[in-house]
Amino acid sequence: MSKNTNSILPDVSWKERFYRFMIGFGVKFSRRCDGTINRRIMNFFDFKAPPSKQPLDGVKSFDTMVDPTRNLWFRLYIPSTSTTNVPVIVYFHGGGFAYMSAGSVGCDNLCRRLSKQTGAVIISVNYRLSPEYRYPCQYEDGFDVLKFIDINNTNLEGFPLYANLNQCFIAGDSAGGNLAHHVTVKACEYELRNMKVIGLIAIQPFFGGEERTESEIRLVDGPVLSVKGTDWLWNAFLPQGSDRDHPASNIFGPKSVDISRLKFPATIVFVGGLDPLHDWQIRYYEGLKKCEKEAYLIEYPNAIHSFYGVPGLPETGLFMGNVKDFIQKQSANK
Repeated sequence: MSKNTNSILPDVSWKERFYRFMIGFGVKFSRRCDGTINRRIMNFFDFKAPPSKQPLDGVKSFDTMVDPTRNLWFRLYIPSTSTTNVPVIVYFHGGGFAYMSAGSVGCDNLCRRLSKQTGAVIISVNYRLSPEYRYPCQYEDGFDVLKFIDINNTNLEGFPLYANLNQCFIAGDSAGGNLAHHVTVKACEYELRNMKVIGLIAIQPFFGGEERTESEIRLVDGPVLSVKGTDWLWNAFLPQGSDRDHPASNIFGPKSVDISRLKFPATIVFVGGLDPLHDWQIRYYEGLKKCEKEAYLIEYPNAIHSFYGVPGLPETGLFMGNVKDFIQKQSANK
């Protein structure tokens, strides 16, 4: 986290400002010199939201445990307005692989709004965090939840019978966008029984490499996200001894895995002009197109990293509409 964002978030409520300040404060002061995180400090600042079996803002939610030994669980969001042939979104939260959870207030609010705006059932995954658990733990957790839903959907509390698993989207923001890509690759290589992934929604995905891009140089210290901070997060996540050209971070880099042979789903990539990760996200989109995959790029020139979590921003409203349009288009084509 970096610069104060008051000047670029003029219409944001004091509650949203306070929440972002507390998260940024917790991130800054929970990092230890040895590369570990003081979870007691971070958990104090990372406010949690409980599930709501009664509709809250038109959406009910339920928690389901997948594997208690990994604290692997997900939160299910069900919009009250949807009753037939509803698409399903498997969602991965952001936080640099090291912070936040599916129960964090910011993630809960975002998934609730997405569910209400798109009419989709959302499955928000709580995965293990780095540096305690490094690559590939997060990818394994994400794919294990996908397989769990594929097999057990008829026995899940609250899971509606009208949810259409043949219209499944994998989505994520920031580190969750990275996770969504890699889980989608795994899904392409695996024969799911009841689920068909027809779309990938990459929201300002966290990608990188050893090269310093123009956007990283121009936005080296913010707003919201700094290059020093992203370097720290990669160091905490990637296997020890690896550099940022690891295939987990540099998707189409010198060590990347070829996805051209895969039947990869249609992908929409959301990019912000004030995000240090901007150029890596553009390269991701261009890499998909080079592999002849169906890909769409939506760019908001004045958007900071994680803008989608701020309800008062005009870009947030546009974002919600763009996600809804993408889901409707892909669902209609299948």
